[in-house]
Amino acid sequence: MVYTIKLKKIIKKNNSHLVIGLDIDVNKIPKFFLKYKNPELQFNKLIIESTKELVAGYKINMAFYEVNGSKGFDTLRNSLESIPFDLIKICDAKRGDIENTDELYARAYFDNLDFDSITFNPYLGRDSIMPFIKRKDKLTYVLILTSNIGHEDFQKCKTGKVSLFDKVVEKCIEWNQNKNIGFVIGANHVDVIKKYLSVYKDIPILIPGIGAQKNDLELLLKNLHNNLFLINSSRGIIYSASMNSSKKEFVNTVRKSTLELNREINSLLRK
Repeated sequence: MVYTIKLKKIIKKNNSHLVIGLDIDVNKIPKFFLKYKNPELQFNKLIIESTKELVAGYKINMAFYEVNGSKGFDTLRNSLESIPFDLIKICDAKRGDIENTDELYARAYFDNLDFDSITFNPYLGRDSIMPFIKRKDKLTYVLILTSNIGHEDFQKCKTGKVSLFDKVVEKCIEWNQNKNIGFVIGANHVDVIKKYLSVYKDIPILIPGIGAQKNDLELLLKNLHNNLFLINSSRGIIYSASMNSSKKEFVNTVRKSTLELNREINSLLRK
């Protein structure tokens, strides 16, 4: 299924623009999970089971799985299999290499693991993105302007009269013949979100920086002129329960945190 069609369907079905980042740190999960052979997998499964009708999908940051070697890969594959087919699965890998290398990444994440989309670092240019965007049913979220402190080191550097991130947007529009490129713009860059989404209303956008990073959700939503957006929350939801919580308390807390954020988003959108 074409990504934008799948995205529109799940946003409407679940009345949600929220994706949960499954960024596991075994040192932060409740102690009751440690009785399982694979605590990280059980953690993910319980989050998915508790929230699957409240969200548009899940974002998986590959670093949290790669660090655990073969066990991490087993956790990744089994977690993906637990996500219902109609929900969005985002591979947060921030790949971007020479073309023949990215072809292998595309096979790994799109063909073998069946992710719907991937995050992409555009520094190597046109040939590096081609293996991803030639898969017409998948979407590539290109890093435009990120939410971390170091974004100013390169992303805002001037190239001629415009910033480097503006040049990235310009090239993305040029490359977007298959309509399967999206943007990653941090929630702390509301002016940029307003600028580009007022013009490009049919380009999906992934927005990190809400939740634990505490950016202004109301200000963000006032400046969105695009319904194909996804807001990611990771730590603010998955670590909302205490380390000593029971299974029931964990489920209730995670579900409550998800409901509250989703309701806040929808309430502000209605305004």
